[in-house]
Amino acid sequence: MAESGSVGPGGERLLYLTDEQLRKGIEAMFFAYRGFTSDPDRILSDQGYGRAHHRAMHFINRSPGITVNDLLNTLGVTKQSLNRVLRTMIADGLVESRVGCGDRRKRNLYLTERGMALEADLSFVQRARMRAAYRRAGPEAVAGFRTVLEAMMDPEVLVRYNAMKAKG
Repeated sequence: MAESGSVGPGGERLLYLTDEQLRKGIEAMFFAYRGFTSDPDRILSDQGYGRAHHRAMHFINRSPGITVNDLLNTLGVTKQSLNRVLRTMIADGLVESRVGCGDRRKRNLYLTERGMALEADLSFVQRARMRAAYRRAGPEAVAGFRTVLEAMMDPEVLVRYNAMKAKG
């Protein structure tokens, strides 16, 4: 193992972790994400939706009235892919698009009752999985995990994430 503070071949500061330990951490993230998304994926596939629909519903629920542009920036997807997802959800009665009050060019997005019910089902299974994992890991591990996740975020995403956290 490399000593804390030593410098690697690329000039990066090494941690106490070896490359193999880092690879195992990467694999754990892949498998954890697969588990984290598996329950919602089953619910979504029964209704003909996918993860893009879930992500959009999550953030529309989190910020009712979010503009299409703000949702685009939050999700980091192309306008074309978001429009495809939104068209489907609007047509299926999950999302409502309203003309902006201050700026009629803007579209504000809201979940309908049906959309709120589906989002509640999706978030329920994910919260249950997170709650069980957090309970098993304990408060110090949870705080450390959050620190690691935040440290991996791109700076502009971290700013947006912190703003969402501040809203509650």
